Amino acid sequence: MSGSAKAEAVLALNRFGMGPRPGSVAAIEADPRGALLAELDRPPAELMSASLLPSSTKAFRMVADANAKRQARLVVATKEKKKAEEEAKQQMAMAPSMSEPASQGGAEAPEKLAAEAVPDPGLPIYLEEAKFRIDAALDAEIGLTERLVWFWSNHFCVSADKIQSMSGAYEREAIRPRVLGRFADLLLAVDSHPAMLFYLDNSVSMGPNSIAGINRSRGLDENFARETLELHTLGVRSGYTQDDVIAFANVLTGWTLVQPDGSPDRGGEFAFNPRLHEPGEQKIMGKVYTDEGVEQGRAVLKDLASHPATATHVATKLARAFVADAPPPALVGRLAKVFLDTDGNLREVAKAMVSDDESWAQPFAKLKSASEWRVGMFRACGFARIEPAGFTDGQALLGERLWRPPSPRGYPDDEASWIDTIGRRLDMANKFAERMADTVDPKTVMDNVLGSAVSTEVRQAVDRADSRQQALALLFMSVELQRR
Repeated sequence: MSGSAKAEAVLALNRFGMGPRPGSVAAIEADPRGALLAELDRPPAELMSASLLPSSTKAFRMVADANAKRQARLVVATKEKKKAEEEAKQQMAMAPSMSEPASQGGAEAPEKLAAEAVPDPGLPIYLEEAKFRIDAALDAEIGLTERLVWFWSNHFCVSADKIQSMSGAYEREAIRPRVLGRFADLLLAVDSHPAMLFYLDNSVSMGPNSIAGINRSRGLDENFARETLELHTLGVRSGYTQDDVIAFANVLTGWTLVQPDGSPDRGGEFAFNPRLHEPGEQKIMGKVYTDEGVEQGRAVLKDLASHPATATHVATKLARAFVADAPPPALVGRLAKVFLDTDGNLREVAKAMVSDDESWAQPFAKLKSASEWRVGMFRACGFARIEPAGFTDGQALLGERLWRPPSPRGYPDDEASWIDTIGRRLDMANKFAERMADTVDPKTVMDNVLGSAVSTEVRQAVDRADSRQQALALLFMSVELQRR
């Protein structure tokens, strides 16, 4: 990539944003770093457009209500079917010469049809949330803040496979408003959100000596505590032990959500249930935390948020996600220092990252994830809106289903994990190019969107292409749109 002002603007848009779109290079060309810093100081506008979407708790109750209605219809239909069968048997006994009723063949059972007549609101809610996320990425002038939302949503991931109704609202409620705030506040919001408590099974965890644990003979679930230590805060091999995991799991007992059956108006809300909470003090990484109910867990999270190992873990992941698969250790160290010096101020950490010379000096080589590549492709073609079902289906084909990571680790952000999808990306690029060939000129994209950042080799390949479709496909698969 050339060292021109346009090339630096393209680098800024790709490495730190959602990719260039018509006019965006010219808009920030005079001062790309300043434009990035200015975006971090602006309040996110997309939150204003979320007012019509249901909250996570409302979505949870909507699905629970639909499931209850579906179950009720199934029970009624099953009873009616059984009654009809008994009446038919009685009639046959009274008139044995009568022929049996004709077989229904492959027809759906009436009780199943009755249940399925109640629509499932889960998928429409999921798609509306997906639309909100995609629109925000397409609308962003640069997209640095939006990239941070995606980063933290993946860092603190939940899965729609387990809790579809809450997956999108969780990102809006717990993560989006706090990506430029304090890490401690983000951590607390995430770990007390019903979606996370449900996803990592803390809603069923009971202290062995708690009232509920004794009465129900059920025990502790370590999943939530382990992932909070290993993935959300300290990172692996950072000094905690299995005893620390158990103690932390005991601390977090009682952090649950209200069940819709017992409270239809509050179902899905966070609740601290003292009957589930393990009584007594707990010792975690050398510090004793007294039993103060929900405050015991908040105190542990506060200390984890300010731990030096957390600073290094967060700095490493940020630098790897934005800059390079193997980020410069000095850059990681500087970001970790800013994290500690500012009490985990994520805005200041982001500013330090985009201001650091090493963030700009790394080669334009990091492979974008499937979602980043597709959004970058849409932006380059000037798209303002994308149909959400088509987008989510495409993500499934590319191995990065929206809000459905393979594990609590989230989706990986290194090239080795995505390189095998290049063949599928090529197929998708060809199909998209076929759709766009009549309306999008590849030379216009090169000149007005990517500018001087396009290499000579790519320009020559596009010029020699047999058709506009082939030229667009070559451009979509180029380094300039695949990497950052």
